[in-house]
Amino acid sequence: MRQPSVDLHSHSNTVGTPTDLQLLRLLQIHDSAFPIGSYTQSFGMETYIQEDLIRTKEQLITYCSTYLYQNLVYGDALLIQEAHFAALNRETERLLHLEQLCGAVKLAKESRDASVNMGRQFIRTIAPLVDDPFFDEWKERIQSNGIKGHYAILYGIYCAVNAIDAHHAVLSYLFASVNGLIQNAVRAVPFGQNTGVQAMHALAEEVVKAATTVSTLTETDLCNNALGIELASMKHEYLFSRLFIS
Repeated sequence: MRQPSVDLHSHSNTVGTPTDLQLLRLLQIHDSAFPIGSYTQSFGMETYIQEDLIRTKEQLITYCSTYLYQNLVYGDALLIQEAHFAALNRETERLLHLEQLCGAVKLAKESRDASVNMGRQFIRTIAPLVDDPFFDEWKERIQSNGIKGHYAILYGIYCAVNAIDAHHAVLSYLFASVNGLIQNAVRAVPFGQNTGVQAMHALAEEVVKAATTVSTLTETDLCNNALGIELASMKHEYLFSRLFIS
């Protein structure tokens, strides 16, 4: 259980100043060359593209904003925050509970599979770089198929054991997720690189606002309001041609 004297959901308790090393750790795991397979996932966006619903920069920004606020903020980002708090206190049972919630809140099989595939690739890549028995426990649970291994939960644990504060863990995750979508849109529509840069610039302030919103939430706020995006993920396997997995 959390210590009652500390309000872990107070914004002042989730924000710190990352050290140079912690900042570099975040940059490394979110580098486009870091092999978790995010470049293979569109999370329903490819369906929107093929249905001619994303053809302009403005439409791309709208899609990414919806995904940010209606999916990530009340889904994976919130779960990262909760997993981070649980990992700090070594609350194994709570982390197992959050792992189940992470799969349950994803309505489309494609979304669940993407979360697990990215999570398993993340831990395979990062495990040799982490010297922490608690983190090793989760690697062993995945190897023995004791858990699915959802990316958000493993990411939250990784940041906690590396003393990266919850706010910056969430902030960097949200930025990387939106930026990854934009880069995949550049490949799929195709947009020019300049359009992608302009879209990410426009969304950066929204990412900051979204991360601040997450800091005010608890598990009871967990939900998935991006039903159009979930339906697009479900329809993805029936597209005539596919560049992405989801």
